[in-house]
Amino acid sequence: MTPAVPMSIEPLRGRNAVPFVASVPGSKSMTNRALVLAAMRPGITHIDGGLHADDTLRLAAALGAFGGLRVEATTEGFVVERDPGRLRAPSVPLDLGGSGTGARFLLAFAALAEGATTLHGDARLCERPMGDVLATLAAIGIRVDELGAPGRLPVRVHGGVPRSRRWVTAADTSSQFASALLLLASQCEGESIELILTGRPVSQPYLAMTCAMLRESGVAVAADAGRFVVTPAVPQCYRIAVEPDASSLSYFFAAAAVTKTTVEAHGIGAASLQADAGFVRVLQAMGCAATVTSDRIVLRGSLLDGIEVDLAAMPDVMLTLAAIAPFANSPVHIHNIAHLRGKESDRIDAAAHALRALGISCRQSPDALHVEPGPLRSAQIVTRGDHRVAMAFSVTGLVQPGLAVDDAGCVSKSFPHYWRELARFAAHHAMAST
Repeated sequence: MTPAVPMSIEPLRGRNAVPFVASVPGSKSMTNRALVLAAMRPGITHIDGGLHADDTLRLAAALGAFGGLRVEATTEGFVVERDPGRLRAPSVPLDLGGSGTGARFLLAFAALAEGATTLHGDARLCERPMGDVLATLAAIGIRVDELGAPGRLPVRVHGGVPRSRRWVTAADTSSQFASALLLLASQCEGESIELILTGRPVSQPYLAMTCAMLRESGVAVAADAGRFVVTPAVPQCYRIAVEPDASSLSYFFAAAAVTKTTVEAHGIGAASLQADAGFVRVLQAMGCAATVTSDRIVLRGSLLDGIEVDLAAMPDVMLTLAAIAPFANSPVHIHNIAHLRGKESDRIDAAAHALRALGISCRQSPDALHVEPGPLRSAQIVTRGDHRVAMAFSVTGLVQPGLAVDDAGCVSKSFPHYWRELARFAAHHAMAST
């Protein structure tokens, strides 16, 4: 394990009237789905703009360990090559590190491979729930051996043939279980498969992304009120384009909001598949101005109004909003986010802990966070090894002196060059004071 290295954040010096054009890596969510789609297609598939970060590289390496699959990270993204016929299970256990999406997708992906696939990860990943997808696999006739705590990694999946065409899974813990099963269903030859979701689905836009990417690859998916019908087919996606990551962009839009500057993003716009692109609408509701076209977003910061907002559809921006909430002119209340307690950290508690360290009054409930704006003080933010805690609260440090994060390296999970891009943002504005 790499030792944690603190990072001090310097407040912004100067305000440049020229917009800062943010450069962020490809969408993590889209890259994960693209890798699995490419691995389901015989032949060579190019993934343009795919994210190179710890989560996606671990998934790529794990897929490449299956017999009959080769995955290469390239300067453009990834190249995936699959031989015709059934894949063979890896000969060694697959270490997913902290990649929850990768683990859940692979549990389902391994169900059709010849042999047994063993998956494990770091300590936090082995605490995160996997029970819903494991229960569904077992119910449709795929043997799973739970090698640790019930419903947790490590797990061994024995490849087989699903004995049912009607699958049921819970979706109130994570949408990733349903996405994993939709991807699996597309590969089960024969009649259409019906997937029924129970409970109140969370993060529904991520399910919509999975369906959209399946359809774009030629796999028919019908969706209606928690019921999905997938017609199995070989994906026809020899090239998959990945958008810039909307979650990563949220930090720079938030930076523009609190510093009253302007940030532009290219290659993403009104038709984005990513729910977190909706964070721009949240900032607009708080007083910022934005222009959104088909392939560009421009956000201009302003004095911020408080807001009450449901972030169930875009949970990854909760920390970003919490980090700028102290600068609003009235309280910020974020609700319907209970599932964030099972992420890389308990993100509701992590946000509350960071805000209190900064001198901000806040209160949390099982599914909400309420922030009272007020004066801030210097503090070192405890990231709990969570990349989104580090990146979100670095934005606070652009205004508040004396802020540091305790683990700069944890951003490698999704945005390895984040600190370089934040420094570029600061240098852009420092030019205005010279």
